[in-house]
Amino acid sequence: MPRNKSNPKKKLKTHRGAAKRFKITGTGKIIRMHSGKRHLLGTKAAKRMRKLKKLTLVNKADKLKTMQMLPYGL
Repeated sequence: MPRNKSNPKKKLKTHRGAAKRFKITGTGKIIRMHSGKRHLLGTKAAKRMRKLKKLTLVNKADKLKTMQMLPYGL
C-alpha cells in the first residue's frame, strides 16, 4: 500500500517497556511501583514490605525522560 503523501511525518512510538511500568494520572503525574519485592524477602520487615506495595511518583529528575518514552500517555 502506498504511503500517504499528504502527511509524510513519522509517528512517535511508545516505548513498550515503559508503557508496562508507568501510568499517567489524570492530573499528569507519573506513577510507578516500588522495586525490591522479588527475592531476599526474609530480611525485609513486614512494615517495609507494606510500604513497597504502594505506588509512588516518578522523581522529577526522571519525569522528562519518562514522558519522552510515553509520547501519547497511556
